[in-house]
Amino acid sequence: MGPGYWGGQGFGFMWIMPLLFFIVFLFFMRNMFGQGSGGNANNRGETASEILDKRFAKGEITKEEYEEMKKTLDHF
Repeated sequence: MGPGYWGGQGFGFMWIMPLLFFIVFLFFMRNMFGQGSGGNANNRGETASEILDKRFAKGEITKEEYEEMKKTLDHF
């Protein structure tokens, strides 16, 4: 193991592992606390009424269900 074994720097590229660990750690923390998710309706700022309107427009609920839910939401 001569001086060329470690790239002549003593530690060579050993600094890369802590850097990669730190980057992966930041990525997971960002996703864990919701900044990177975007899948949740509340993160996009949609109200319950907007979600209900979209469900009715997609045909997921009937007109009667829509009107009943709309009345319920109006009480809040």
